[in-house]
Amino acid sequence: MFNQTKHKSITIHTWHVWAIYMVLAANLSEEQVLKQACPSCDGTQLCNCSSMGLDFIPPGLTGKITTLNLAHNRIKHIRSQDLQQAVNLRVLLLQSNKISSIDKDSFRSLRKLELLDLSNNSLAHLSPAWFGHLFSLQHLHLQGNSYRDLGESSPFSRLRNLSSLLLGNPRFSMIRQGNFEGIELLDKLWIDGGNLSQYEPGSLKSIKKINHMIINISSINVFSAIVRDLLHSVTWLEVRNIAFSIPAEMQLLRVMSSSFAQKISFKQTSLTDATVPDIIRILEDMPKLVELEMTDCKLLGTGRWQIQIQANQSQTLRVLTIEKLDIEKFYLFTDLQPVVGLLSLFTKVTVENTKVFLVPCSLSRHLVSLEYLDLSANLLGDQSLEHSACQGGWPSLQTLNLSQNSLSDFKMTGKSLSHLRNLILLDISQNNFGEIPDVCEWPENLKYLNLSSTQIPKLTTCIPPTLEVLDVSANNLKEFGLQLPFLKELYLAKNQLKTLPGAAPIPNLVAMSVRRNKLNSFSREEFESFKKMELLDASDNNFICSCEFLSFIQHEAGIAQVLVGWPDKYVCDSPLAVRGAQVGAVHLSLMECHRSLLVSLICALVFLVILVLVAIGYKYHAVWYLRMTWAWPRAKRKPKRAPPKDICYDAFVSYSENDSDWVENVMVRELEQACPPFRLCLHKRDFVPGKWIVDNIIDSIEKSHKTLFVLSEHFVQSEWCKYELDFSHFRLFDENNDAAILVLLEPIQSQAIPKRFCKLRKIMNTKTYLEWPLEEAQQEMFWENLKGTLKL
Repeated sequence: MFNQTKHKSITIHTWHVWAIYMVLAANLSEEQVLKQACPSCDGTQLCNCSSMGLDFIPPGLTGKITTLNLAHNRIKHIRSQDLQQAVNLRVLLLQSNKISSIDKDSFRSLRKLELLDLSNNSLAHLSPAWFGHLFSLQHLHLQGNSYRDLGESSPFSRLRNLSSLLLGNPRFSMIRQGNFEGIELLDKLWIDGGNLSQYEPGSLKSIKKINHMIINISSINVFSAIVRDLLHSVTWLEVRNIAFSIPAEMQLLRVMSSSFAQKISFKQTSLTDATVPDIIRILEDMPKLVELEMTDCKLLGTGRWQIQIQANQSQTLRVLTIEKLDIEKFYLFTDLQPVVGLLSLFTKVTVENTKVFLVPCSLSRHLVSLEYLDLSANLLGDQSLEHSACQGGWPSLQTLNLSQNSLSDFKMTGKSLSHLRNLILLDISQNNFGEIPDVCEWPENLKYLNLSSTQIPKLTTCIPPTLEVLDVSANNLKEFGLQLPFLKELYLAKNQLKTLPGAAPIPNLVAMSVRRNKLNSFSREEFESFKKMELLDASDNNFICSCEFLSFIQHEAGIAQVLVGWPDKYVCDSPLAVRGAQVGAVHLSLMECHRSLLVSLICALVFLVILVLVAIGYKYHAVWYLRMTWAWPRAKRKPKRAPPKDICYDAFVSYSENDSDWVENVMVRELEQACPPFRLCLHKRDFVPGKWIVDNIIDSIEKSHKTLFVLSEHFVQSEWCKYELDFSHFRLFDENNDAAILVLLEPIQSQAIPKRFCKLRKIMNTKTYLEWPLEEAQQEMFWENLKGTLKL
């Protein structure tokens, strides 16, 4: 029904507030959905929504988010609008979902994105349109999907800043020429191609430099073709899950001998006695190879190689690392005599967790350049160490790691190594020595000794006096009284000490750790002689100590950093007797004594107050009020009327999100398809992305002839009813005109309107409005009246 009475008393300002409210309600409802779906997105730049069972990307993402983690959910589809507002996103993690389709414009607004992880999804193809606008992308992870190839052209042609690319899956079977066009430099390229069977030569040749290339492949033919394209571009080549078991195939690998790679890594690969000689020859001929690494590999053989290796002694290979090499019949393995010539120039060798029980003396003597040797987690015993470190063996060795072996005779260990004149650092931790003698032989220049976890109950003068660093942690020591004049660092953690070591025998000590012992007191005398001490870690003990003494060791004793971990039972108002000696008569205030405790309490109280204020502000929407208050003077400064040339719309429509179906599917269709059509402004469709919602509302009203309000009980029943319409200063209501049109979508019971919402009551009693009729016969008249009002 059309109410013929028109009242001029309601100012345009009031209707402006209505517009702001209605669109804010719609906008904030999306934010509420985001907070419900992913609580960690509330007000932070990091939005962690992983493992939350999400079936879609939550709405309400804003420009403030820089990191979005949606991993381990059930997302199947990425739509164009899902990430449209997240314009500042730098990290997007979508791995381990069920994504099978992505709209071509889904990442269009992510121009700042640096890392995109789409691994372990269900993508059956890759589209260049997805990545066309990701100009800042540096890291792209595409492994573990279901695509068989990369398409006819390159999906990555516009990714000029790409640094790392991870791709492939168990179904990945083909690489074509042109698939990598546009990529010239990569720090890391990982191709997971266990079933890769077709490779067009030249496909990777467009990449000029790759620092680290990882190939997970099983076909020797494909591997050879890839290596041929990368001879001069790869610095570190890592080969995974390939079997070098057929001698006839080794000829295909000869191309590797021309590679300029500086490091080769084999992981989860297998070799046989028949193929090892060819592999060694190939590696030996590589002109720039410096480092060889083998991890989790398997050797099917015993070292009885049928072809005698004539080593040419590579002039570049210096570093060898072998970790967890599985030799099924390791107890039958030979003495490596065929390759001793190849090893003479090695400077660093690591053979860890490989069941090594002996290094042949002849081999040790050939390691004339060796400076670093790590034989940890093996089976070396006292006798085998004596044979391995024989006279003339390891003449240049400086660092030796024998931890986690089967050594038990401490004196014999020292004697076996005593001829190593250049040895500086020795790690023999996690062996089982037990009691140690009083006299031992050691290398004359030994400075670092690690004896942690060796079951030593007492230290003797067997410890070399030349040490600068000594670690005897995790033993059963009850005292420490060694004369070590050069010692600078002492580690005594996890022992049974009840008193600190004497300072006189270790005058140059700079750092000491005595944590997790049984210390219960300190005295001044124990500290006054530690003139050079800079760090003391005495935490996790059983101290009963006065805070005056704490002040002493921190200030008078001159120790820069003291970690004590005092319990709550120390006293501040009077000095305590410590080990029979009176702690000084220094009296500190309560604040000085309990400074840490008081600071902690103050911080806790401040945090509690802030938490309460945040909770209150959230409950009563304080941020909303502040932003609206700030918007008021901005709106007042705007001109009264926009120039006619700036009028873009016949009406700006303000409505509740709950009534969007009627507005968008009924009213918009009726008005925008009329003859002539009306131009309507809707917040979902016409607002400027990234612009603040209040600015969008004010600008839209300024650029519209009319403002059309759609009212219903959804509004008065919502949580926003608690906001009073007290922003009566906005520009829309500064003039008494008919710019506002009120449409009553359904009858609103007066008792349903909160008492505080008195302005709504007044508007409904004084303002011209239209009622939406339920009878179809009357709806035509409703539309004629509404169109006539919009034309005024």
